[in-house]
Amino acid sequence: MSKPLLRLMTELSSRKWISRLTGTFSKSSASRLLIPWFIKTYEIPAHEAELAPRDYPSLNAFFTRRLQTGARMIYEDPNMLLSPVDGKITAMSPITGGSLLNVKGHDYTLSDLLNHSPHLEKYKNGWAFVLYLSPKDYHRIHAPVTGKLVESEHIRGKVYPVNDFGLRHMKSVLSRNERRITYIKHEFGEIAVVKVGAMNVSSIQYTDERTTSWERGDELAYFEFGSTVVLLCEKGTFEPSDELSLGQHVQMGQPLGLLKPKKARTESIHPHT
Repeated sequence: MSKPLLRLMTELSSRKWISRLTGTFSKSSASRLLIPWFIKTYEIPAHEAELAPRDYPSLNAFFTRRLQTGARMIYEDPNMLLSPVDGKITAMSPITGGSLLNVKGHDYTLSDLLNHSPHLEKYKNGWAFVLYLSPKDYHRIHAPVTGKLVESEHIRGKVYPVNDFGLRHMKSVLSRNERRITYIKHEFGEIAVVKVGAMNVSSIQYTDERTTSWERGDELAYFEFGSTVVLLCEKGTFEPSDELSLGQHVQMGQPLGLLKPKKARTESIHPHT
């Protein structure tokens, strides 16, 4: 099938009414019959789930499952930025002049990604991770730092796929899809957790809308279908781990790099002549 035809089919299937139909079915009791097929097809480690597969009332309930206590380890060093999710590193790079460069062949501006938020000034020349969650992955999102809520924003948008095909062949997917952005103030600065909805079921839910502070590793939100998190670090506050590589799969709680205080500005003093 040609790429233009695939793009057309993707455009047509990204309509919200299709997403709503898919979501309605996935939450129905009938959908629970698909759970064994889902586990087998995507090779999901169901033994990590909080409940046995037969105890989930719907496919959506299984998809948004919590894990058993201890299934994920939180890296102990409090100055390390944690991965908020289980997922594949689709991109990891400095933010150059207000843009995320070469995310599967496309550049994204902070202005578009953050919906022209005034927060974007903090992230120019900062650092960005793009983490893709496949259907196999655990789909709950956790706080990557200890901190307090600065602002939360919901940006309504499309429901294009955020897999390799979507990112490579659809224009500006991360900036066009539905997004929920959580800005969190931590000891050394600010981070933005950009949760990007995906094809079929774009619903992004906060675990508790009333929460205004988190300890690192606390549950923050969850996806109701495979999706992506874009994690942005304020300029001068982050140093990435040299043990990470593009395409690597990381788990929630794994360290991504070191959080550090911004260097104080120093002004040169010239003697009067």
